[in-house]
Amino acid sequence: MITHFAGLQLNTVSKLAVKQFYQDQLQFPVVFESETAITFQPTADFALTFTEAFEPIAPAHIAFEVPYSEFEASAAFVRSAGISLLKWPAGHEIDEFETGSNIYFRDGDGNLLEIITHSYVKEGVLAPCGPLKVMYLREIGFPVDDVIGFREWLKSTLHLKTIKEQDNFNFVIGGTAHTIVTSTQRRWIPIAMIALPPRMTVSLGVSDSRFIEQVRTTLEEQGIVSHTNAGHDEELSFSFNGYRLRLVVTAFPEETAALLNLPLARK
Repeated sequence: MITHFAGLQLNTVSKLAVKQFYQDQLQFPVVFESETAITFQPTADFALTFTEAFEPIAPAHIAFEVPYSEFEASAAFVRSAGISLLKWPAGHEIDEFETGSNIYFRDGDGNLLEIITHSYVKEGVLAPCGPLKVMYLREIGFPVDDVIGFREWLKSTLHLKTIKEQDNFNFVIGGTAHTIVTSTQRRWIPIAMIALPPRMTVSLGVSDSRFIEQVRTTLEEQGIVSHTNAGHDEELSFSFNGYRLRLVVTAFPEETAALLNLPLARK
């Protein structure tokens, strides 16, 4: 089964600007750096990589989950780092909803970042990391033209689940990973940013190699080409709907979502 987001690779027009924002301001540790690429480690289980590319950047949307008790401290840290929070049309920066709160801001490439918290997420299961108090990457946005088709493909191929289904916006969930399948005609809140499909590679952590083999078989039946490293049965890479996906076996505990009290994992 899918357990979490293990990694995300995005393009950038400036590795130096990315380093200044994510290392200097957000204080994400750098674990790899070359002349044209850099990888940050916001948590022990998630890596964020940027690679320079000579092409226009379509901004991505991602959301980091922080503990409910630490949300105010996380928001204060973002402000203290000199990062401007985005405002909602009504003028407020912190939005409160039925089960939590969130804030939004952008990096130098225009990527829309969100810090979100939920009152039902149990604390003490995953240690909050760094001054931003990140527990895990909760959301990655996947703008598509055919929302229903992409949603159903994620469900049938990767065994993801939904709680509530809509024609233009869906959370399709596996473990702690919430893929946001949204219409390219639906703009990102809170600033009505056009939802362009970003060029990205998303690494999904999985529980074991048997799941990877199941997915490989399903892809073959669909006529989708997949790739593995020679002699390595714990990774699988493929593309669908313009997005590059990678499955990788990790040590992330399969029961984490249930321990966190996430709705689809509750027993």
